Amino acid sequence: MDLATLIGILGAVALIVVTMLMSGDITMFVNVPSLVIVIGGTFCAVMAQYSLGQYLSFAKVAGKGFKSNLPDAAELIDEIVGLADEARKGGLLSLEGKEVSSDFLQKGIQLLVDGHDPDVVKALLSKEKSEAEKRHTTGASIFTAMGVMAPAMGMIGTLIGLVAMLANMSDPKSIGPAMAVALLTTLYGAIVANAFCDPMAAKLTQRAADDAMIKNLVIDALLAIQNGQNPRVIDSMLRNYLPEGKREVADAG
Repeated sequence: MDLATLIGILGAVALIVVTMLMSGDITMFVNVPSLVIVIGGTFCAVMAQYSLGQYLSFAKVAGKGFKSNLPDAAELIDEIVGLADEARKGGLLSLEGKEVSSDFLQKGIQLLVDGHDPDVVKALLSKEKSEAEKRHTTGASIFTAMGVMAPAMGMIGTLIGLVAMLANMSDPKSIGPAMAVALLTTLYGAIVANAFCDPMAAKLTQRAADDAMIKNLVIDALLAIQNGQNPRVIDSMLRNYLPEGKREVADAG
């Protein structure tokens, strides 16, 4: 579980709710027509931008913002260096049947064991990495689109409320409800976009970058193993994928 995502979103929502409570009766901030315009309008408008399959997968994609199944890069490097040492001593066939922490690494090892040329190994793994990047980018773009549409729908609701208010200026009782719709739709749109959609889009974009980095690391490692490079050289090369601070700690270890 990514606590940063959970705490960040819940914390933002909690602060907004506390501010509402401090302003008086929280029920005055609840307006069903405004919610329908913002939430329903946002979902429908974004759905029109994607295929149904892509759109329906956004809930699964959202889960990646709260939980990552990517291996730790430093631990993965240690694992790969161990595999490189075994391959150097016993040949590539000694890696057959090895259980590893990454499915992508497992597929790459199988390609090496099967005796494919380095160009074939690189092409196949790079293609899988590219397709994964497309899926991740699409998932992030859905939330980016929602972050754009929510305030837009809020503005539409505001205009509807203002039209209703101006059309009934002769009836003082109708001015209050119409003004509530006008203001609350803008508020709801801003909350949905800034407290949820935009942070999720940014987190999923980071997830995509992390996934691409891990896959690039694995590809470089497998090609180096296939080329018979010294495990120490492979270790030194792969450490460059780590942030400088972690790289120094790893080197010291």
